[in-house]
Amino acid sequence: GTKRFGLEGGESLIPSLDELVQRAGKYGAKEIVLGMAHRGRLNVLVNILGKNPADLFDEFEGKAVYESSGDVKYHQGFSSNIMTAGGELHMAMAFNPSHLEIVAPVVEGSVRARQARRDDANGSLVLPIICHGDAAFAGQGVVMETFQMSNTRAYSTGGTVHIIINNQVGFTTHRQDDARSTEYCTDVAKMVQAPIFHVNADDP
Repeated sequence: GTKRFGLEGGESLIPSLDELVQRAGKYGAKEIVLGMAHRGRLNVLVNILGKNPADLFDEFEGKAVYESSGDVKYHQGFSSNIMTAGGELHMAMAFNPSHLEIVAPVVEGSVRARQARRDDANGSLVLPIICHGDAAFAGQGVVMETFQMSNTRAYSTGGTVHIIINNQVGFTTHRQDDARSTEYCTDVAKMVQAPIFHVNADDP
């Protein structure tokens, strides 16, 4: 069989990202760097970044030709230009290994470098977006480390949009209260007083 890491139950990610991209462009953003793990990644590649489905299916069937050593399809990066009300916006999806959340500081570093190149002192031209799974966001220490650096002069990018897709199966624990000690998986973001919005996919 072939793994696909579907977006079942979290389909609202697609219109959410689409609206986010369009509004970012409308308000003057010129670039977006997106980091995400496996869940829904192929869906986002096709429906947000505009990757040709035929190319994706070739990767499923092993027909794709890589100039490098290659990798599984849900690790591949991609970039494209997207037309918005504010003009053309370049969007890049970072390559992602199977090491959950390690892409977060990579995205922040990429954004910081792009901001420096554009002389974007207030972070209005390049927007970082990172999509997470609920268990990895609450459980991986690199998340807290990235938050801890987010307001420092050397590493700040002016803010990041984090989207957590909570399919409630990240931890293989029988009881919910064995998965984490906080009520919500997003509670770790309170360490920097980040605003948090909860959306219930079971009750749209």
